[in-house]
Amino acid sequence: MVRGKTQMKRIENATSRQVTFSKRRNGLLKKAFELSVLCDAEVALVVFSPRGRLYEFASATSRRLQCSGCYWRPRELL
Repeated sequence: MVRGKTQMKRIENATSRQVTFSKRRNGLLKKAFELSVLCDAEVALVVFSPRGRLYEFASATSRRLQCSGCYWRPRELL
């Protein structure tokens, strides 16, 4: 069975949108971790939720502090 192509448009249902965000965020974090392990690469990922919550991944602990300091500001300043 072939899965159809997903049309890229905003999900109108708020609950479905939140569930999709959570699943895709977890997938992105997993891929970032896998890339850092498999390729021995330094990887940093910063994601803001629609509500402004920060999610981050950094392959090196010292880099995590640098990354979060740069991006964790009130949204109106950006």
